[in-house]
Amino acid sequence: MSVPRPYTLIAELTYRCPLRCAYCSNPTDLERFGEELPTETWGRVFEEAEALGVVQLHLTGGEPLARGDLEALVARAHGVGLYVNLVTSAVPLARERLARLAAAGVDNVQVSLQDLDAAAADEVAGYAGATPRKLEAMQWVKELGLPLTINVVLHAKNLARVASFVELAERTGADRLELANTQYLGWALANRDALLPAREELERAHDVAAAAKARLAGRCEVLFVKPDYFGRWPRACMDGWARRFVHVVPTGEVLPCHAAMSIPGLVFENVRERPLAAIWAESEALGAFRGEAWMKDPCRSCDRRGVDFGGCRCQAYALTGDAAATDPACTFSPAHDVVARAPRRERRYLHRGRGRA
Repeated sequence: MSVPRPYTLIAELTYRCPLRCAYCSNPTDLERFGEELPTETWGRVFEEAEALGVVQLHLTGGEPLARGDLEALVARAHGVGLYVNLVTSAVPLARERLARLAAAGVDNVQVSLQDLDAAAADEVAGYAGATPRKLEAMQWVKELGLPLTINVVLHAKNLARVASFVELAERTGADRLELANTQYLGWALANRDALLPAREELERAHDVAAAAKARLAGRCEVLFVKPDYFGRWPRACMDGWARRFVHVVPTGEVLPCHAAMSIPGLVFENVRERPLAAIWAESEALGAFRGEAWMKDPCRSCDRRGVDFGGCRCQAYALTGDAAATDPACTFSPAHDVVARAPRRERRYLHRGRGRA
C-alpha cells in the first residue's frame, strides 16, 4: 500500500495549561507523560515535516504560550516555509509577546472561546476571569494585522448563544469562526451527560450558523461542525487514520490524532529515536488503520468506506471496546444505539488537574 503525503503537522508543544476545560482533548492520564521535547528537537521535526510534504503547522497544546521558547519555535518553522497557526487560549498572552510572535513568523492566530456568558465560561473552563482576556487578545491580533480565527466548542450550555458568537466575529473582524460541537472522547466523554445537547437545540443553532455563513460569505468564514452523535454517517476523522495529518505529542510520540494513545496495543514511535519520515512510512501503529485492509463489515462492503474511512477509531474503541469496529456514529453500526440513545443528564463537570503553567 502506498503511503499518503501528510498535509498538516499538529505539534502539541506542551500539556501545561491554565484552563481545565470539561471537553479538553488532552489525555485523561497526563501522569504517564514525561519530559517535553527540547527546542532543537522540535526544530528538526519541523524541517523533516516540510521535507515530507507538510505545508501547514498547528502549534497547540495544552497552552503553547507556556513554552518559553515559543518565539524560537515559530521562527524555525517559518524559516523552513511552514504556514504557522498558533492555537491558544490567550489567557497568558501579553500584547508585547504577541508582537514578538508575529515578528517571528506566526501566520494566523486561533483563539479559543468557551462562552460569552462569563459565569458559564468559568464553569466549563474551571478557571475564573478568562473571557475578558480572550476578547482583549482578539483585538490585539487584528491590531497587529494577523488573521484571526475564533474557535468555540459548542455544547448544551452554550448552543443557544450561537448568534452572539457570530456577532462577536463580526465585531472583532475575525476572518474565520469555527463553531465546533463537542466530539465525545477523553474528558468530553467523561462529561457527556452535562455537555450533550438535545437534537432540537442543535438544529436551531445550525440554522443560525447557516444563515450567518450565507450573510458573511466573503467577509468571515463560518464553519459549523455537528457532533457525531446526531449525524447519519460518521465523519472522516482527521481525513482518515494517518492520511493527511501527522500529530506529535509533547514527549515526541507520533500519532494519527490526539486521542490515539487511548487505544491499547498500539506502540507509537518517538521522534527522539527515528526520523519523522521513517515513522510516517513504517510505523506499525500508523499503518494499523490506514487504508481499508483492516475493515470489517459493514465497513468493508460499504460504498462510503473511501469517504468516511469507517469513522473514528478512538470513538469506536471508547464505545465498543474494539478499535476496528464500525464507528457507532454510523447508522449501519451494530452499536449505533450507544450514541442514538446516549443520555443527557445535568451534573457538575469533571475537570482534569491543572498542570504547571
